[in-house]
Amino acid sequence: MLYVLQTALELGFQYALVAMALFLSYRVLDIADLTTDGCFVLGCAVSVTLTAAGHPFLAIPAAMLSGAAAGFVTAFLQTKLGVPSILAGIVTNTGLYTVNLMAMGWKANQSLLRQDTIFTLFRDTGIGGDWYAILLSAAVTLVMGALLVLFLGTRLGLSIRATGDNRDMVRASSINPTFTITVGLCLANAMTALSGAVVGQAQKTADINGGTGIVVIGLACLIIGETVIGRGSMLRGAIAVVVGSVIYRFVYALVLRSPIPIDCLKLVTAVVVALAIAAPTLKQWWAFQCRARSARKEHR
Repeated sequence: MLYVLQTALELGFQYALVAMALFLSYRVLDIADLTTDGCFVLGCAVSVTLTAAGHPFLAIPAAMLSGAAAGFVTAFLQTKLGVPSILAGIVTNTGLYTVNLMAMGWKANQSLLRQDTIFTLFRDTGIGGDWYAILLSAAVTLVMGALLVLFLGTRLGLSIRATGDNRDMVRASSINPTFTITVGLCLANAMTALSGAVVGQAQKTADINGGTGIVVIGLACLIIGETVIGRGSMLRGAIAVVVGSVIYRFVYALVLRSPIPIDCLKLVTAVVVALAIAAPTLKQWWAFQCRARSARKEHR
């Protein structure tokens, strides 16, 4: 059980950055950004390739810059070329497949055998003991979450939030929505790439198909967190995505340790994600049934 908890915490903190990115693009900007899958692999590919070259620390900001570039392309397609947000994400995601192959030297996967990563270097310090990977993952996620909350409280951050609420009002207030959308999507995809960079160094591998379904899982984590913590301030939103990601990974780890055949894992994952996304509706339905039952008892 302790191993399950450690796995859930480690992966939960690492993938919480994806949910945090979707919180910014989907909840704050009100944009369905489908660049996430390819951008996650992009961050992973850049991080693993640079780490294999002996630069594990340089790999982290490089991955974030590559993710921001992907976000800029998506924003450019939306704001300058008039491509709908969903199609813009799909187009960028499609192009990123080739870019990711280029980043990995035209190989479908890249490994880090006997290479130092930020995790092995942190382990050598002796800090955290057996929990070193969780401690480092949590530090990266919590620092990024704190920076995001602080940023959204600045003048530019408030402009981004206002753009998501009412784009016409923002334009009438002499704020350029093209600029705020571009900044928001660049930041969101930089966080997605950061998640891929951390996961790649933690698992010492990058795979061209490693980002399949990440956007759905990230949305599930976001909705789980909002169901448990609730919606409100930016701080509550940042906390919700971390909690939701840890809960999702804990459930996923329990499924892996259950007697369910490994061949059925994708189906079980789909069921878990569907239940997570449907959780608010199921919660409302259950509350309605409880009220209806109480009303029938009083009527009798």
